[in-house]
Amino acid sequence: MTLHLAVALDGAGWHPAAWRETSADVFSARHWAALVTEAERGLLDFVTIEDALGPQSTLPDGLDERTDQVRGRFDAVLLAARLAPLTSRIGLVPTATTTHTEPFHVAVGIATLDHVSGGRAGWRAQISARASEARHFGRRRFPPLDPGARDLAADPHVRDLFAEAADAVEVARRLWDSWEDDAEIRDVATGRFIDRDKLHYADFAGRFFSVKGPSITPRPPQGQPVVTALAHARLPYEFAAGSADVVYVTPHSDEQARAVVEEVRALSGEIKIFADLVVFLGEDAARRKARLDELDGAELASDAAIFTGTVRELADVLLEWRRAGVQGFRLRPGVLPYDLERITRGLTAELRGHGVFRRAYEATTLRGLLGLPRPASRYAEVS
Repeated sequence: MTLHLAVALDGAGWHPAAWRETSADVFSARHWAALVTEAERGLLDFVTIEDALGPQSTLPDGLDERTDQVRGRFDAVLLAARLAPLTSRIGLVPTATTTHTEPFHVAVGIATLDHVSGGRAGWRAQISARASEARHFGRRRFPPLDPGARDLAADPHVRDLFAEAADAVEVARRLWDSWEDDAEIRDVATGRFIDRDKLHYADFAGRFFSVKGPSITPRPPQGQPVVTALAHARLPYEFAAGSADVVYVTPHSDEQARAVVEEVRALSGEIKIFADLVVFLGEDAARRKARLDELDGAELASDAAIFTGTVRELADVLLEWRRAGVQGFRLRPGVLPYDLERITRGLTAELRGHGVFRRAYEATTLRGLLGLPRPASRYAEVS
């Protein structure tokens, strides 16, 4: 069975001092185009693009005073649409927040990305619990985040945000289905561009949204673009199991990986389980990371495991976690493009030597690469 491999792209890399080791302009289309084409050259399944409703910060909520780290980013969905024509096989999975946004707009954006990419779109659905980000919109007042809180499920505010996220994904999925595949007929003789009987109302009415539909965008080429979510604990596991096709988990050992897989599998037998790792690769990886830590004034901390070593050593870790039930990996390069190139030009070859990574793309859509069938429209089934 093929091991799935993706990379998470964020600015100059996942180390906050990474920008000091690269001449890349993180606010240029050329920078992002080079990263995504390199990822496709390595035959990776997809890239994710980070996004949020507020600038990066070392504080749990609100802006900090640091000026020595990257601040600011592009809109991930718009950036993915810009990159789509430059690639032909790799999946493009931007982050779009479910809090403060309207699911109608998100659904149309991801559907449009699926069309312009020829069926390679995904969506990393993410909540925003920060009071500072709520103030950008002025519609709701959120309590400040408690950095010491450990039990997400016990916080009614956070539970509500995940419930809202589940509704947002459900709205998007209904809207993607609201046009049947053959709704656009372009019959010049009769003057009919669409078959109105094949457009359907979403008719979603829930606690957070009331959405009539149909969508303004025809059904995406994949039918349903791939929905993904990052999850660290039971509450987000439940959200991912009920709403996503792919979940990114963050174990720090093969034993933890086995336990997380068991917990997620008890919730869903179908979801694809990817593990996240921050990676610094090469014979000098530890030295490079130590230098960056020194520049930043602190040792790098992350929700995901941090790996430093050679591509051969990383391959051994991935294979061990694969035996624990992990189906794929989303690697977070410490420094871009350096660590990305070690993945695409070294790690993939090492995994190929173990017979677990592709030698060519076997499908033209992201669902196809992940082994996910193309679903029929829920409305076509009953029409």
